[in-house]
Amino acid sequence: MTDSGRRSFESPDEAPRLDVLVAQHLGISRTQAATLIANGHVLVAGRRERASYRAAPAERIEVDVPAPAGRPVVGESIPLTVVLEDDDVLVIDKPAGMVVHPAAGHASGTLVNALLHHVGDLSGIGGEKRPGIVHRLDRGTSGLMVVAKNDAAHEELSRQFQDREVEKEYIALVWGEVQSGRRIDAPIGRDPVNRKKMSAKARRSREAVTRIVKTEKFGVVLTLAHIAIYTGRTHQIRVHLNAIGHPIVGDSLYGGVHRRVPGDLRAVTHLTRPFLHAARLAFTHPTDNRRMEFTSPLPEDLQRVLDELTEQIHGDRLYDPRVRG
Repeated sequence: MTDSGRRSFESPDEAPRLDVLVAQHLGISRTQAATLIANGHVLVAGRRERASYRAAPAERIEVDVPAPAGRPVVGESIPLTVVLEDDDVLVIDKPAGMVVHPAAGHASGTLVNALLHHVGDLSGIGGEKRPGIVHRLDRGTSGLMVVAKNDAAHEELSRQFQDREVEKEYIALVWGEVQSGRRIDAPIGRDPVNRKKMSAKARRSREAVTRIVKTEKFGVVLTLAHIAIYTGRTHQIRVHLNAIGHPIVGDSLYGGVHRRVPGDLRAVTHLTRPFLHAARLAFTHPTDNRRMEFTSPLPEDLQRVLDELTEQIHGDRLYDPRVRG
């Protein structure tokens, strides 16, 4: 592939498909161009498009060419909780603490390392470091993910995510009272001061929409919320909830860790990660068009905190977040 860095150019009057246009401009293969497009490295007038898109005359096309890959990613014998597996897809329940793909500081022990050992040959569209990956969860977030096992499945699942046909619902414990039905529509971009953070006030940002589906109040101090996201930006839920003054409990990066809490809330001090879990995932099977839905109960660490809070605040009535109202 060509040297890394940002490239920009305008489309000609009679532009071919986007993957062909990018391939011609960068001097790379059409497959490599399609990989860049699928991974979000190509923007047309500031937006993502499919490889088959034909740009209008003089539309600005920006390509962010990633740095060359380092050492090859190898499979590692890491336990996986497999919810479903067939010839095309793999649905897994990711534990908190697992990084999805190799990156700086995480060359091994990632979900990709585990998948390469489990499957052997994944879709290559995601690139050498992200084979089969069509969406991500943060390291500290647990829950459901779908992985593509071949290129056709990868392309179709990526399309569903891009067209917002995939349903994703999370459970989060947040500070303060949050009302059910609230919609948060605020673009998200990289924080200009702290590069580890995202921000709803960044100068360069992308559309992001989050909705509070259901809530369970713990007095005026805490709310257990079911949250649906219609876009999949980095740290989206964490950023949006912090932006409206209700950070996720246990989220040290976005203001969710309080040094002093009342005695009846001491359970939250046991958290070693944000109280955020991907509890529901629904998508259309890329081959047979079946609508598939999966749910995941809260993992033990989060359920234990919730049980203790419920006992302290609501008495003996233990709350089951899997019951949807």
